[in-house]
Amino acid sequence: MPIDPAVAIGAELPEVEFSWTHSDVLLYHLALGATELRYVYERDLRVLPTFGVVAPRFHETAPPAVSFPGVDIDLARVLHGTQEITVHAPLPAEGAAVLRTRITDVWDKGKAAVIIQEATAVTAAGTALFTTRSSIFARGEGGFGGDRGPSGEAGVPDRAPDFVVETPTLPQQAYLYRLCGDRNPLHADPEFARRAGFDQPILHGLCTYGVVCKAVTDAVLDGPEQVSSFGARFAGVVFPGETLTTRVWRDGPRLVLTTSAADRPVLTGAVLTPAED
Repeated sequence: MPIDPAVAIGAELPEVEFSWTHSDVLLYHLALGATELRYVYERDLRVLPTFGVVAPRFHETAPPAVSFPGVDIDLARVLHGTQEITVHAPLPAEGAAVLRTRITDVWDKGKAAVIIQEATAVTAAGTALFTTRSSIFARGEGGFGGDRGPSGEAGVPDRAPDFVVETPTLPQQAYLYRLCGDRNPLHADPEFARRAGFDQPILHGLCTYGVVCKAVTDAVLDGPEQVSSFGARFAGVVFPGETLTTRVWRDGPRLVLTTSAADRPVLTGAVLTPAED
């Protein structure tokens, strides 16, 4: 059985020791399309919080495998469902940590399964740097009789957005982003993309996630160190070269947003929480 919830839920994955340098951060920022000096020059380098999502596997070169305790799924069936990161302090431009991950839930959506993971990066001194929570959507793997899980997400206020941010992507952006540790052939190989149900390779969801976080941070806040958390649901695909349109609403202390590309929803249920002063 590809998914066994009794084995998967609560399972702890092997710890991942990782480190990063200024060069890794610079490459990540460039892969998001950054051109501002504060993101692309090592002096006084300011780190986007979304770098924490990719840092533990930044130097991997093999395609990812969806094989965990109680879970064994064909990569072509898998899409990124949601992603959230909470940084406990601004991320340093270089450092080392260990990532501790566990599977917190498995939901049965009928025709698909959703697998939830939570991970925390901790330094050798015991300081928690960031916590991530993510889900993957596995098509054709549902129907095992499990809990469907929640269906709601953050809604947008019933009024015009406070900000609208237009962000172009590059035709070669997926090739650049592949150098940040995600070699899934879905983002480069046309034949693999067709097998996964797409006419052409698509942009990494986490690339879109980082691009949007940067765009909103630059448009609304004074810098990446002002971001406490950012989470979103991946609602649709982006093809490299398309322009992202992000609508942002102030909702109390937080920012609620949606992103579309060519009138297709791309990110929904997205919330950016600024750090407390």
